[in-house]
Amino acid sequence: MSDNFQYQTEQFADIKILRYQVPGFEELSLRQKELIYYLAEAARCGRDILFDQNSKNNLRIRRTLEAIVKSYDGDREAEEFQAFLVYVKRVWFSNGIHHHYSMDKFMPEFSEEYFGELLANSNYELLPLLEGENVIALLSDLVPVIFDDKVDAKRVVLNPDMDLIEASANNYYEGVNQKEVEDFYAKIEKGDPERPLSVGINSKLVKENGKIQEKTWKVGGMYSAAIEKIVFWLEKAIPVADSDLQRESLVKLVAFYKTGDLKTFDEYSILWVKDLDAHIDVVNGFIEVYGDALAMKASWEAMVNFKDVEATKRAIIISDNAQWFEDHSPVDKRFKKEEVKGVSAKVITVAMLGGDCHPATPIGVNLPNAEWIRKEHGSKSVTIDNITHAYHQSSLKGGMLDEFAFTKKEVERAKEHGFLGGNLHTDLHECLGHGSGQLLPGVGMDALKNYHSTLEEARADLFALYYMMDSKMVELGLMPSLEVAKAEYDGYIRNGLITQLTRIELGKDIEESHMRNRQLIAKWVFEKGESEKVIEKVQQEGKTYFVVNDYEKLRSLFGELLAEVQRIKSEGDFEAGKHLVEDYAVKVDAELHAEVKERFEKLHLAAYAGFINPDYHPVYEGEKIVDVKISYPTDFSKQMLEYGEKYSFLPHKN
Repeated sequence: MSDNFQYQTEQFADIKILRYQVPGFEELSLRQKELIYYLAEAARCGRDILFDQNSKNNLRIRRTLEAIVKSYDGDREAEEFQAFLVYVKRVWFSNGIHHHYSMDKFMPEFSEEYFGELLANSNYELLPLLEGENVIALLSDLVPVIFDDKVDAKRVVLNPDMDLIEASANNYYEGVNQKEVEDFYAKIEKGDPERPLSVGINSKLVKENGKIQEKTWKVGGMYSAAIEKIVFWLEKAIPVADSDLQRESLVKLVAFYKTGDLKTFDEYSILWVKDLDAHIDVVNGFIEVYGDALAMKASWEAMVNFKDVEATKRAIIISDNAQWFEDHSPVDKRFKKEEVKGVSAKVITVAMLGGDCHPATPIGVNLPNAEWIRKEHGSKSVTIDNITHAYHQSSLKGGMLDEFAFTKKEVERAKEHGFLGGNLHTDLHECLGHGSGQLLPGVGMDALKNYHSTLEEARADLFALYYMMDSKMVELGLMPSLEVAKAEYDGYIRNGLITQLTRIELGKDIEESHMRNRQLIAKWVFEKGESEKVIEKVQQEGKTYFVVNDYEKLRSLFGELLAEVQRIKSEGDFEAGKHLVEDYAVKVDAELHAEVKERFEKLHLAAYAGFINPDYHPVYEGEKIVDVKISYPTDFSKQMLEYGEKYSFLPHKN
């Protein structure tokens, strides 16, 4: 990592834009560099898919905004135009008109009239006009979607009192309600009950002429134009694959994209999880289900990476001891795996992010998601070191820690041990947490419905938190002392009860699954340990703090909650899961929320961060690639406009 690298480039709304380094790229072989180049191209070709999945008007809106940015010939220094540019950048950042975390539609800070003026003074030839449509018709079509806070108000609705399908603005369903969706998938053939297909993950469910049917995302189906480009670059990558198994898995992935066959997807996933030899790796496909209230439809994402050999040593220690961790878990024996298979873990350096991993990105991944594949073939877990490093570097001068930590000792402990503690938490969460435990026979992944994602994240977090304070971590050489664990406990409780509230608008509930999970855990252990002051709520000079007094007792409480969450998942206990989430994860203390927001605003910080990708430049001699160079762009808007021109393949409406 270069010491003088510029991590943050700009800040707008509640967002800061960062860059990440790709250390080690220059040391890769030419074949590996060429592979990364092809996979990186594939990773950017599905961007339109995610925009369209997030809401059916997103592509038209994005292309209209980009046409204005490129061609508006009015006063670009005007205050309203600057407000317009902020709105455009928010749309780019969130891959649509809904906030990437809260799921609420964010409203423009310029008027409808000004939007009309922008359109009137831009090049209409660049506008996404449908056949026979004029600019006035485009304006009347888009204005309510952009400016009316009641139209497409929330991308994912999790409120159990509403129809989750009809109320959500995502584009996974059309013309159907929640009951029709649940009935359709209850009756659909899922194959071997012991190895069920992941039905629904790669299709839109629609009702047309009174008939409910799936529109599959594949070559020749929905999203074909983008998927064909993804396949083009994946087929380029196959001859330079980094291992035999990787070559086989990429062939299967291409076959899945061409056919949409879910059995082929499972075969691909098994080959992918078995490939432990490739130094270069890739995630590319319809993967995560957080964007669907029923956790059935998967958003498109991509991540190209290679192994950080030195940092992976700690992940290998964890995965090599997976059976010990499973055996000593506080959960009921019925829900434990007798034999933990195929748990592989590594620390990676990301080389390219795409789809639902960009611009905002996870810091760890555990895949595949199919429970039976995890049980029979194992899983791959990664911690993304260059991303966590970029986050850490950008936060050093922020002032958050000094504002919200109660004691000087807590601050010092966080500065000394917090980075390692956070990475170990991610290692345990991804490597072992998601892969631990088992479902009872007959229980499906869809049993917990709209609570699935929150409870699954809680389960993985609790597994990590429980073992952070275990002396085994020191014994294995993963941490120098339990002070690392204490730093992580301090930070987790502080975030779950206080600092993540900076991300929520006053008067709003918590909607995003990871945020719900963190409050659920922190609020539950605070309440259960309140009589013994395991965690103490302290108020001083008008400021509220939460202080951990008894770390061992807190660990015990984490274990109790882990046992219950695992039981809920293993048994598919929907009612218990619902009560746990609704009682602890959703509602916000209004008085505390207002206080935290006021304190945060004085720091002039952004609550969220995302990244500008690096660029890769092949060097040719004739038609042969002889080298691949890397560069690090600094202009977020320029990159987004380039992506809009180079990697946009879908029709305006799909």
